[in-house]
Amino acid sequence: MIANVFYNEKGIGDTLIVSIKDIDRYTRTFDKKGDVVRIFDTETGALCGFNIFNASRHFTLHANGKVALTEEFVSALKKVIQEAGFHDDLNIDLTPKFVVGYVESAEKHPNADKLRICQVDVKDDKLQIVCGAPNVSVGQKVVVAKIGAVMPSGLIIKPSNLRGVDSYGMLCAARELAIPNAPEEKGILILEDDYMVGEEFQTTF
Repeated sequence: MIANVFYNEKGIGDTLIVSIKDIDRYTRTFDKKGDVVRIFDTETGALCGFNIFNASRHFTLHANGKVALTEEFVSALKKVIQEAGFHDDLNIDLTPKFVVGYVESAEKHPNADKLRICQVDVKDDKLQIVCGAPNVSVGQKVVVAKIGAVMPSGLIIKPSNLRGVDSYGMLCAARELAIPNAPEEKGILILEDDYMVGEEFQTTF
C-alpha cells in the first residue's frame, strides 16, 4: 500500500492527513471515532485515507508538509487508528520513491513526436516511463520518481496514460527536484556513472 502523510500546523491546523487513494468525491464519505476520521468510498468500500485531529497529542511531529515515514512512525500510526476502533490493514510501502534508474531503451512515441517511451531499470523492477525531455537517451543514469513520490511542487506521481501509452513514474529534471542553481533549460538530470542503479537518490526537500 502506497501512502503519503502530510502535516502543516500553520496551514491547516493540528491535523495529520494520511492519503492512500483518490476516489470520486461524489461517493466519498467518512466515519469519525474520537480524533480519527476514516475516509472511504461508499460504493466500493475502498479506503481513501485518514484525518487525525489533535495530531500533536498522538505523535511527535516536526514536519511542515510531507512526513518522512519510518517503521516507528507507521507503527505509531497503526496504533492510533486501531485504538480509535478501526481495523484496516495498513501495510504501507516504505521503500524509497526517488531512486537511480538506468535507461535501457528510449523509443519514439507512436502518437507524439516529442515523447519517448523509456524502459528504465531501477534494480528491483523495470518501469515503462513516457518522457518528453529532449535529452533522454539510452545508457543514462537518471533520477526516477516512482509511483507515490511527492515532488517539491506537491505533485504526487501516479500511473498515467500519455497519448495512449501507460507510464509508471517520471524522469526528473534538476529544477523539478528543487536542486539549487538548477539549469532552466528543458531536460532531465543526468547522473554520473558512479551512482548505483536502484539506490535512493537523496533529496533535500
